[in-house]
This record gives sequence, structure tokens and C-alpha cells, in this order.
Amino acid sequence: MAKFDIIAATGCPTGIAHTFMAKEALEKAAAERGLTIKVETHGQVGVENELTKSEIAGAKAVVVAADKDVQAERFAGKPMVSVGVSKALSVEAAGKLIDRALAAKGDSTVAAAADVEDEVEEKESIGHIIYKHLMNGVSHMLVFVVAGGVLTAVSFLWGITSFDSTASDYNSFAAMLKIIGGIAMNLMVPVLSAYIAESIGKRPALVPGFVAGMIAIQGLPVNAETGMIDAGGAGVGFGFLGGIVGGFLAGYVILLLEKVFAGLPKNLDGLKAIFLYPLFSTAIVGLVMLGISGPMAAINTAMMDFLKGLSASGAVVLGLAIGCMCAFDMGGPVNKAAYVTGTAMLTEALAAGVGTDTYNFGTNFMAAVSAACIVPPLITTFAVVVGKKYFSQEDHDAGVVNLILGCTHITEGAIPFMTKNIWPVMPIMMLGSSIASILTIMFNVHDPAPHGGFLVLPVVENGPLWVLAILIGAVVGGILFVAFKKYDFEKNQKAAPAAKSVEAPKAAAVEAPKAEAADFVKVENVFVAEDFASRDEALSFVSNQAVKAGIANDADAVMNAFLAREAEGTTGMMEGFAIPHAKSDAITEAAVIVVKDESGVTGWDTMDGAPVNVAIALLIPGAQAGTTHLKILSKVAEALMDEDFRATVKGSTDAAEIAKTINARLV
Repeated sequence: MAKFDIIAATGCPTGIAHTFMAKEALEKAAAERGLTIKVETHGQVGVENELTKSEIAGAKAVVVAADKDVQAERFAGKPMVSVGVSKALSVEAAGKLIDRALAAKGDSTVAAAADVEDEVEEKESIGHIIYKHLMNGVSHMLVFVVAGGVLTAVSFLWGITSFDSTASDYNSFAAMLKIIGGIAMNLMVPVLSAYIAESIGKRPALVPGFVAGMIAIQGLPVNAETGMIDAGGAGVGFGFLGGIVGGFLAGYVILLLEKVFAGLPKNLDGLKAIFLYPLFSTAIVGLVMLGISGPMAAINTAMMDFLKGLSASGAVVLGLAIGCMCAFDMGGPVNKAAYVTGTAMLTEALAAGVGTDTYNFGTNFMAAVSAACIVPPLITTFAVVVGKKYFSQEDHDAGVVNLILGCTHITEGAIPFMTKNIWPVMPIMMLGSSIASILTIMFNVHDPAPHGGFLVLPVVENGPLWVLAILIGAVVGGILFVAFKKYDFEKNQKAAPAAKSVEAPKAAAVEAPKAEAADFVKVENVFVAEDFASRDEALSFVSNQAVKAGIANDADAVMNAFLAREAEGTTGMMEGFAIPHAKSDAITEAAVIVVKDESGVTGWDTMDGAPVNVAIALLIPGAQAGTTHLKILSKVAEALMDEDFRATVKGSTDAAEIAKTINARLV
């Protein structure tokens, strides 16, 4: 059975993009450190690459990057870091999480790389715990909303009243689709409540969770004639807010009952699970939910009135709020808040029926939310096509793929573009989404389906105008994005050598140089008898030597690149080695410079606290940051795991032997 240095679990509420982006980032970060890793993903199709008990037992540390329940209790006793999935979407961020997880072990051979701030963050925050439980419910709920909403919307293809047997456009198949869709939509709140509860109290919490959710949609039944509580009466539901409250209530009631019944004999565990927990939790949760039904219904009504009030303030105000929320974090908590609100209002709209004010407002709101979610990926598609020369080939390919993601309502495709330049890309995305939302509201578009993007266009009222609103938002955002990339490109060109091609960003599409590995480490770039007073002095020496060797044209720019990487996390390893690396447009060719200091460079943080004797410095042109950089870094990191390699490089004073030894590992 294979053993892994690091094991990880990732999961986001929808399980579409963030989950797998975090997986890829963690795998790349582990490779940079010469570590083996296995990442278990909790996506919409279920658990993939599942961790076994033996793999968990054999791992050095655990990284959990999830906004849903990933059964973290399996990792009890292991050094672990637990954060939201958004904290692991880049290689740098994922690397810091791995460093923190290893540092948590407290072993002298493992990095004490986490600083004081990281150590404080080691304990999962209350906010993230609450958010994780909430998103576990949302992730299970969304599939019911999508299936039910789309089926209900499809039923309207036969006519807006085709489900009504007394209507002239009645169709029995349409009626059946609406029945099925309605049942799925009605399960939305109970499922939300149940899986919030399950995230907190595990399987025993499902029963009170489902009951709480059903009470949330039915309310407290009252007899209209007597005004008394009556099982045969009618109540006022209090929607998804009630489902959230009920889910948390059910989960924590189970935790309370576990403590209350903890003193019972062990042989009664079966009785607790099958009888005591469901009985007492359902009674307690049910009574509390019925008791708060009045205030919760009032809160729910007030929230809906507030949103309708925004609409009364004009399409610009409401559309701006929707657009900014949807594009703020591309599928994160703010985006999900807007989307879940939209689906909740759509549920009420479909229940109210076609032609009612509730239906018109809810479907118009949903259309605005969908438009705002579709726009960001399309902005990137427009930008990489129109401004192709300003993007790397990797970004160009991702932008083209985003055409499909955007058209199918998957916002997360735009995340890689935003994480590279949060400012001004985030405001650009928010502006484009807001324009689309505002125009959607002004064009009086109505979308009775909660997901699907352009796939549900046949059921969208004023569909052509909806597409026009989305295209206007995408084009405006795309033009601004191209303008920013053009400015950034020209700025970098001024700093680059005159000989550098104007088409530099396309260099990322070129594979790593075909030259022999020996070209990376030249004998004249190996310095075996240096004496440095500090880390910065060593890095300054390397930067200046790079210019002298024709590898770079600006020593200050190279030095700044080295320091920027050190600021993200030390490159000091263990047993006297460090792997500093600089990525800069001032570097004209990929190369490796080796410096040795027998007395040791102090002040350079390392995993074992020992001074650095050998620094294997990687110098990478900015355009090759995602290709050559990772290739060389991963191979050097792997080589440092080899005791013979370390002994040869550290013990030799022959520059030719050192160059040959390192080059052999870069093949």
C-alpha cells in the first residue's frame, strides 16, 4: 500500500470547480516541496480518490480545504490544518497550508515554518465552522433546486398553464413534469435543514433536521375558525431561513443529547441510536420550531419586502447589488448568498403561479442572478480572443474553455484570472455582472429555471433580450480587461531587454527549452567558496552574478523577485540546503546558480533551524513561470530527498562535479 507524506480533502458547496482547483494547487505545491500527496475530493458526483485508513495512518500531516463536511474526524490525532476551500486555490496558498500542517507536527526535522499568525489560525475559526455546516446543507440542496426548477420550467414549453386540466393549453405530460419538479423543489428546505444538521451531529441529526425543514415550509397549523393550534389547520411557512435555523438547532440538540445520554451503559448504544436520539431530538426540535414559527415568518416576510423595496428603488440599485454579490467571489459565500436567495424567491414564485406579482418578481430576480453568474467567464473569453497577444497560451486556452462554462452558468471558470490580479480584475467582473443584471431587470426578463445558463433559454421569457444583456456586460467587462492586460504587458516590456520579443506572453505556450539539462547549471555559475553575512547578501550576490553571466539584465529586479518569494514563505529546506527562486521578466533565460558557504548563512529560516551551506538558486523568465519553473523546482526538490545527492553537493569543492551532479537530476 502506497504511503503519502501529505493527505488532503477538498470540497466546495457545489463541487464543480473550487474542489478540483484546490486539489490541483495542493498537488503542485507538494511537488515543489518534493513531497508525495493524495487529495480526496468531495465533488458533486461524490467522493473521489477516497483515502483509506492505512493511508491516513501513514501520513505525516493533513490539509482540509473545504466548505462542506468531509468527515474530518477521520483524521483525529494527526497534525492538521483546516480552512475554507478558497484558501487553497493557488499553488502559493496551498504551499503555505502544507507548511503549516507539517509544522503542526512539532518534530525537529519538520519545518517550523508557520509564523505566529499562522499558529493562531491553526484552530478552525467559529465563523468557518458555521459556514462549513451551512454549505454542507446548501451543496445537498442545490441539486434538488436545479432538477426541480428546470423540470418545472420545461413544463412551461407547452404553455404557462399547461399543467392545469381546466386550461385550454393543458397537456398531461407537462402536468406530470410540473408535479415532479414541484416535489423536488418542495424538498429544498427539508434537505437544506437535514444536511446542516448532519454536518454537526452526523447521521442521528438527519431525522430532526428533516422534521425541522418540513415545519419551516409548513409553519404552525392554526384552525381558521377557532384560532387554536390544530393539526388540520393551515400555517404560514418561513422558508429557507427557517430551514437554516432548524438545521443548526437539530445538529446541536443531538450533540446535547449525546452528553445527556453519555452515562448510559455501553450495551445501550443501539437503543440510543434507534430510539432515544430520534425520539427526544424530534420532540425538542419540533416544539422549538413550532414555537418560533411566528417570529421567523415575520423575519422571512421582512427580508422579501426589503428585496422588493430595492426593486422599487429602481433596476439600477437592485441590479447593482445582485451583480456585485455574484461576481465578488465567483462561487464563494457571497455569490452563494445571492444565488440561494434567488432560488428561494424562485421557489415562492413557482408556488404562487404564473401571472402573479410574486411570480413576476421572483423569476425576474432569478434571471438577474443567472445573468450575473454567466458574465465573468464570458469576460475572460472575450478578452483572450480580442487581446490574445497580452495573455499566455495557458490563459488563452482557459479563456476559450470558459465560453462553455459561462454559457452553462458555471462562474468559477473566471477564478484563475481574478486570483492573478485581484485588483482591478475583481471590480471589472463586478461591473460586467452588474450591467447584465441591471439590463435584465430593465428588459423585464423572466427565468423560471434556477440553473443551466443558455440551456434553459427556451423557457426564458424575453430570452433574446436576456442574451443581449449578458453580451453587453461581457463585452464591456472584456474591453476593460483587455485594456488592463495591455497596460500591464507594455509596462513589463519596458522593463524587459530590448531583444525580448513583443510577443512575450505567448512564450508561456512554448514548452520548456529543448536544450540539454547541462545548460541549466554551467560550471562558471557554481561558486564553492563564498562567505555571506546574511540571506539577503547571498541573494544579492546571485542577482549580480546573473547579470554578469547574461542571464538577467536588472540585478535589482531579480533581487526583488527573490525577496518577494521569501516573503511568501522561506525557501530554506533542511540539512543546510535552500532553493531560492526568482520569476521575473528581467531574467532572459532559465538557469541555475549555485553558491556554497562552508561556515553557513545565518538568518535564513530553515526546516531544522540549521544555517544554509548550499543555495541552489533558480532563475526563471516570467513567461515560463508555470512551465520551466515548476519542472526545475520539482526536480531539485526531489533530488534533495536523496541522501547521496545531498552528500555529494554539500561535500564537494569541485564546481564541475557539483554542476554535473545537479544537471543529472534535471534531465
